[in-house]
Amino acid sequence: MGIDVGTSGVKVLLINTEGNIVSEATTQQNVIQVNPTWTEQDPETWWQNTISSINKVLSDSSSLPYPIDISCIGITGQMHSSVFLDNSGDSIRPAILWNDSRTTLQCKHIHDSVGMDFLYNEIGNLALEGFTAPKILWLQENEPHHYERVHRVIMPKDYIRYRMTGELGTDHSDAAGTILYNVRTKKWSNKLLKALNIDPDILPQICDSTDICGSVSNLIASELGLKKGTPVVFGGADNAVGAVSSGVVTTGQTQSSLGTSGTLLTLISKPNVTKEMNLHLFTHCISDKWYLMGTILSAGNSLKWLKETFASKQTYESLVKNSSQIGPGAEGLIFLPYLNGERTPHNNPNARGVFFGIHSGHTLSHFTKAVLEGVCFAIKDTSEIIKTLGISLNNIRGIGGGNQNRTWRQIQSDVLDLPVSNISPGGGPSYGAAMLASVGVGHFSSINDCVDSWIKETDVIHPNNSNVELYQSIYETYKSLYPVLKDSFNATPL
Repeated sequence: MGIDVGTSGVKVLLINTEGNIVSEATTQQNVIQVNPTWTEQDPETWWQNTISSINKVLSDSSSLPYPIDISCIGITGQMHSSVFLDNSGDSIRPAILWNDSRTTLQCKHIHDSVGMDFLYNEIGNLALEGFTAPKILWLQENEPHHYERVHRVIMPKDYIRYRMTGELGTDHSDAAGTILYNVRTKKWSNKLLKALNIDPDILPQICDSTDICGSVSNLIASELGLKKGTPVVFGGADNAVGAVSSGVVTTGQTQSSLGTSGTLLTLISKPNVTKEMNLHLFTHCISDKWYLMGTILSAGNSLKWLKETFASKQTYESLVKNSSQIGPGAEGLIFLPYLNGERTPHNNPNARGVFFGIHSGHTLSHFTKAVLEGVCFAIKDTSEIIKTLGISLNNIRGIGGGNQNRTWRQIQSDVLDLPVSNISPGGGPSYGAAMLASVGVGHFSSINDCVDSWIKETDVIHPNNSNVELYQSIYETYKSLYPVLKDSFNATPL
């Protein structure tokens, strides 16, 4: 069984020993938008939605002509989102999410306290608003009555595993996303914790993603419909586990993810990042691998915003299909997908979405086309930085809902000038979590062996040569817009 505690829902699936998906279910959930740049969710909502999705999966699989015996459970979830627990294991307040931007002052404090050279050499990442460390500082400063009760800080997938097993802990891939972790020694950074006056005891133990953490407890087995004693592995962060599910497990392989947010990541065998740290450097689920990643805060979310605001009665499929009649460049309309600020490459929570070049002939289809293209241009920002490190990208493996759409994938292929494939079975991070579980209980000797047995590339889309040069020219215009607008963005923060 694989469980993915996502932002928009909790997905659960079952796979059999041949790697085929037997049953899957998703329970949708909402984000608490405290204000336009603050985002939270109640961890209890994740738990109830996990129960709902597990019950649905088990109910759907009960009609199969053979009995279901769940041998192990793996869990993944959204990175960086911070769960604060008291000494009874109860959540103190709603979790502050990965796309929350309230911590700008705390990020500046971290940079000023330890300096960029320290962050480069020890952490490998800038302090950014969505990460865990500045959220802890924000709680210290703004909700001291809550902070004094904090016993542990964990991630969403760790919370669900804790509710299942009663055991607290995290894995290396999620620990790296806190920026309280030394990516080179693969341990908590005592130097940074001391500099920020954060008690190291509030951080959980770190284990490998395929290590067994515990088992489904007697207390909740019947509520979940699971057998008590079913082993549960530590699992991993959604981006790393998504990479496992797409077979990105050897150096040089690259994955694009188009979900609520978007990412482009590539595997490396030694920790390395640009001096500017304009890419993230995180630990993979495989013990001797790291990955470089760029993040777009509003990928699928940009299309969702367009639909809900201007075309609520249309389906996503009809929106995208209609936009395919519009040529590359949307007749001069360009979209900057910075609806909630932006991470890569600007690291600016004040950046905002922009439509540039609107004229009276533009229709909804032009705006849709511009959104699809703008997200792909944002992905290209990351690929261009990766190339500066001497890393060649040869092909892309696509996951997430956006990559299931051939029109959007074709635009991505044309913009990046690279083949973009789908993955079979295509279950995404929840599938990767089940893969980790299968390794944890010994069905496979390694993650790589599991990938070789279960994962296949399918439906490869190649660049349309007539579009590649055109998109390169449009991308240059796209790139020129942010530097001109940066001061205006920063002058009018929400």
